[in-house]
Amino acid sequence: MKTKILLILTFIFSTFAFSQEVLSPNDEDNYNGLPTEEMRDVYKKNKHQTKKTQEYPHLRQADVMWSRKIWREIDLRQKINHPFYYPMNNGKQTDVTDDRKSLIDVIFHAATEGDDEGNTLRVYGDAINDDEFRKRLSIEEFKQLMEPTTIETQLDPEALKRGEEILIEVATTTSFDRNSVLKWRVKEQWFFDKQRSVMDVRILGLAPMAEDKDKDGRKISGQFKELFWVYFPESRNYLINAEVFNLVKNDAERRTYDDIFMKRMFSSTIVKESTVYDRNVSDFMVGLDALLEAERIKEELFNFEHDLWEY
Repeated sequence: MKTKILLILTFIFSTFAFSQEVLSPNDEDNYNGLPTEEMRDVYKKNKHQTKKTQEYPHLRQADVMWSRKIWREIDLRQKINHPFYYPMNNGKQTDVTDDRKSLIDVIFHAATEGDDEGNTLRVYGDAINDDEFRKRLSIEEFKQLMEPTTIETQLDPEALKRGEEILIEVATTTSFDRNSVLKWRVKEQWFFDKQRSVMDVRILGLAPMAEDKDKDGRKISGQFKELFWVYFPESRNYLINAEVFNLVKNDAERRTYDDIFMKRMFSSTIVKESTVYDRNVSDFMVGLDALLEAERIKEELFNFEHDLWEY
């Protein structure tokens, strides 16, 4: 008898809860004042919007038996990395879609607009020469970096009509094309934690890389350069609520950028390791030799962890 009553109550409460989440097409009153985010789906999505970052396990210096810093490059032209690049920006610096954004758009909005409380993501400049987060940029400096203003001298057209040659200064603002960010550089640290007996890795920083141009700013040189750095543990507060497209084409099971990075669901190439020379792989190897050197470093990390155990 008690089991039947429990089943009936469960059915009533579940029906009531379902009726609160799914809107009836025949009830026009339900759509009065309906938020825009609830008009894009047949159900209310609140999983990723309310997610909180999972804290790292506590780590002491005495528990770190071995560590090494590694720099990687994520090429967004590879198929597995497409969720980082798409949807492309429409050139008007506005969002193409509201439910998901490219990684550069998420970072750009976090650095300029911030969250609901007005907190913005800290950005660090001099990215090519400094990846130690020493030169912090203000919001104005960051906007100037992304949308630089150049002052050129030219003849005044009104003065030319009068037969006079007068030079004037004209300020021109160049809008940054966020679609030009085709790579991301990742700085991470591998270590062995003897307290948990695990080989672990934590990302320290992210840097978008755009195709470099010549001095005139017209022709592409074929090289990539870092634009700025962000501290990854801080950026997790913004990446945790940014959805990423599911490559298996299941919109009901999307992840966030924080999930992608924490679960290592991306393809990358090692471009640098901490050595006495402090140089990139490309500084002493090119082409196929550079790829083989990257694989050697990757295999060395794997063998180090494997050799810690006895079978």
